[in-house]
Amino acid sequence: MSNQVTEFDPKAFRRALGNFATGITVVTAQTPDGVKTGVTANSFNSVSLDPALILWSIDKRSGSCEIFEKATHFAVNILAADQIDLSNHFARPGEDKFAGTDFNAGLGGAPLLPDTAACFQCEAYETVDGGDHWILIGKVVAFEDNGRAPLVYHQGSYSVVMPHSRFPAKKEDEPAAIERLKSRFKDNLYYLMVQAIRTYQADYAPLQLSTGLRTSEARMLMVLQETPKLCRKELLREVNMPEVEVDNAAEILQRKGLVSFSDECYNITASGEEQAEALWALSKQEQDKMFGEFSEDEIATFKKILTSLACR
Repeated sequence: MSNQVTEFDPKAFRRALGNFATGITVVTAQTPDGVKTGVTANSFNSVSLDPALILWSIDKRSGSCEIFEKATHFAVNILAADQIDLSNHFARPGEDKFAGTDFNAGLGGAPLLPDTAACFQCEAYETVDGGDHWILIGKVVAFEDNGRAPLVYHQGSYSVVMPHSRFPAKKEDEPAAIERLKSRFKDNLYYLMVQAIRTYQADYAPLQLSTGLRTSEARMLMVLQETPKLCRKELLREVNMPEVEVDNAAEILQRKGLVSFSDECYNITASGEEQAEALWALSKQEQDKMFGEFSEDEIATFKKILTSLACR
């Protein structure tokens, strides 16, 4: 039975388009005389690698059209998974959307938002008439890749990127996998532990990143929930990460309102507590999945061995 539709109802057409999941951006610009604007858009797409071109589109009725027309540059800020508030903020009409919003001035004065998944700074290249929208093509002259999980829009709702279930190994591949372990490596405990950790991380890391936090930020938050009020030296010891990673993570967590700093110590906030609980729940979910086939006695023995090794 066919579901083909030939009579275009705008709402039905929009719903059908909603089946295509997209990322969410905030596109910003500033005119030569200093007037700034920012709009939430999910119409961003790549066009060319040589030259490096991207595009996005804006409703011709938008009050921001004139600003983008006058601006020499614009910036495409790809939002991270935990930046829903920014998406909503720039989607609403307002006189000064940047009042109380953190940003840095980019090329042509285009505002650059912090902690995004990525950012592309563009020269205005070409504007194309696209029905009820203008299609703005930009030449990328600078970009930043922060590696954060992106915020996603699908069927009218916010979503996050989650890892796809891995396809089962092909039967014909099993002999080769078994053969690889028929060497001295099969008795090398360090080798087996490394392989086990790689397998565990392959599943868990994307789940953790989908929260919008990097591994260093997630680890710091979970440590501060377990041991509140840590000075920098104590925090460095507990999280076991390079100083620059700890400092960067602490700065970002403070900016997000998840961690505060007072009396020379870091403290987790109420929002941070909530986020940490979500991280622990995610961790337990993955642990139950990976160790579900083992008995309580086997897990207890495994835990005893790991604890003994970790404390040496």
